[in-house]
Amino acid sequence: MLRVTLYISGIFIFFMKNDACAQRGPHDTIRVGTIITDTNDTLLHIWINEVTVLGKAPVWLVKQRRQRQREDEEYRRLRYNVQIVYPYAVKAAIVLQDVDSMLSTLQSKDAKRMYKHRKEDDLKRQFKGELEDLTIDQGKILIKLIARETGKPCYTIVKDLKGGFNAGIWQTVAIIFSHNLRNTYDAQGEDSAIETIVQELLAKNKS
Repeated sequence: MLRVTLYISGIFIFFMKNDACAQRGPHDTIRVGTIITDTNDTLLHIWINEVTVLGKAPVWLVKQRRQRQREDEEYRRLRYNVQIVYPYAVKAAIVLQDVDSMLSTLQSKDAKRMYKHRKEDDLKRQFKGELEDLTIDQGKILIKLIARETGKPCYTIVKDLKGGFNAGIWQTVAIIFSHNLRNTYDAQGEDSAIETIVQELLAKNKS
């Protein structure tokens, strides 16, 4: 094996000596530079681009990169959560519109109360299990998105459907879990990132 290697190496060096030409035809000559050492060894000589070796990155740059990484991770997490809860917000807006439309046709308080109870039971059977699996962050975003889709904060919705007393109770429970049913939606301000993601989802659904 060693003899074969030396033989191949010898052939390679022979064709590379002193700007030797690898002839394959009249128009495909390749010129390769070589140098001869003190021991009469012929070595391939090729110029390569200059490489600059930098020292350790400054502290401010490291912090800036880490901050950017954290912000990117937070945005990815927000995008994921919006994708999870936005369909529920859309359904909530449709249900609320249907409820408002139906209540406007009912005359007596008893009929309205019975309809609300029946609708509430239907919604519990349909969504209770799914909504219970939401994280705290997803719950906060859902409250925001319901306000976006309906034009009303969740507190106002609960108050209109179940009265001020029940709205107060639900607001207390929400606060315990770091929510706030009174939150509105500010597409141009604090909720601009959510709005950007929603617009991306809407554009994707249209395409």
